[in-house]
Amino acid sequence: MTTETLPIRPEDPFLEALQSKDPSSEEAQTWLVPIRQAGIAAYSQNGLPTTAHEDWRFTSLANLREVTFDLSLAPSTLSAMELESLPDPLQGKESIRLVLVDGQLDEGLSSRSLLPQGITLMSMKEAIQSHQTSIKAHLGQYTYGNDSPFAALNSALFCDGVYLHLPAGVELEIPIHIMHVTSDSSQGRVSLARNFFHLEQRASATVLETFCGPNKGAYLTSPTLECRVEDQAKLEHIKIQDESPEAFHMACVYASIDREAHFKSHYLSLGGKLSRNHIRTHLNGEGLCCTLNGLYLAQGHQVMDQHMVVDHAKPHTESHEYFNGILDDQSRGVFHGRIHVRQIAQKTDAKQTNKNLLLSEEAIADTKPQLEIYADDVRCTHGATIGQLDEEAIWYLRSRGIPRATARRMLVHAFAGEIIDRIDHPCIRESLDQLIWDQLEKLPHFHTHTSTDPS
Repeated sequence: MTTETLPIRPEDPFLEALQSKDPSSEEAQTWLVPIRQAGIAAYSQNGLPTTAHEDWRFTSLANLREVTFDLSLAPSTLSAMELESLPDPLQGKESIRLVLVDGQLDEGLSSRSLLPQGITLMSMKEAIQSHQTSIKAHLGQYTYGNDSPFAALNSALFCDGVYLHLPAGVELEIPIHIMHVTSDSSQGRVSLARNFFHLEQRASATVLETFCGPNKGAYLTSPTLECRVEDQAKLEHIKIQDESPEAFHMACVYASIDREAHFKSHYLSLGGKLSRNHIRTHLNGEGLCCTLNGLYLAQGHQVMDQHMVVDHAKPHTESHEYFNGILDDQSRGVFHGRIHVRQIAQKTDAKQTNKNLLLSEEAIADTKPQLEIYADDVRCTHGATIGQLDEEAIWYLRSRGIPRATARRMLVHAFAGEIIDRIDHPCIRESLDQLIWDQLEKLPHFHTHTSTDPS
């Protein structure tokens, strides 16, 4: 493998545009200017990283650098008929739906009729213009100084997104579905949605985010989500990424979690030429529980990267990370996870697991689970596996009269089901189970070695 060595390349696709911006003269909301400036400064310091950077050692951005991105493209329109043709895991089910087209909220396609009173759910643009107190106090506070270049890019340039605020004690039973749609195949389109979810004490909600786009075209979707989950609040977040085969999906998720709160975030990666989930959780209260749970299905030459840090900052905190990858053809899966336990964080209970199933001899899995522990009274484990289907398990099923083809399908589906079964919301879990089954059937080597099997 060749190693790129230059920290900033002359052909960086965004550097010139960012350095030419002056937020103090362009931004009407003066309180937002420091956020813009911080994004510009963070990106300008290094530009897009190379494989010489440890956090990007397994994931090259060379293909992304080859695309000419147009930051001036205005959002296109999407008809109701086009929207209805897109996959929707909650179709026919009660939900509150917001549709973002090319990173900006489309009110005409959105539906908030089932939203209870007292809950604030609006476009980020509207929240900023109306000076929402929660936004001014919290936006940009949880991104670890824009530790990802794509979080920095988002901070500097985002125009819209979704703002969700639940007051103390409010429990929202109906799921919120945020649909992110790239409208057309305009070469070099960039979508930069900025979302902020704020759940006050004892509030609870389920939020589903889906990402999709046209069947062709190289575009970039780079959303940033910040979550503030206060004492005893519960947030279940589910994300499905099914972008164009030529698209780039570079997402950042940041969560600050307080005492006795529960934060569950699930990630399902299916599409895109190159995708990355950059996840940071700050565990800032005793008795809380954080679960990060993900499944990536890759084929062709897809690259799917999961990069996360779980920061245990207080005693008696609990975290669980489970990520499974199913890799076919010449695809590549990357898992880079770190559990960081501060000296004060005694009685930490943390577990991190990454499993990779290779359906092709040419598929590659890179995995790097890490523990960084500064406390002495903790229970922390981590592990990773890379391999093919267990022949003993196949033999066991065949010995009970199950054909080899069916046995393989059962084992692969069970491997994926480990992740899907952890989703709490029953309607979403059921829909995703069927979605995964349909996706597995499309994998080229899902039925390998079955045609010559006499059973």
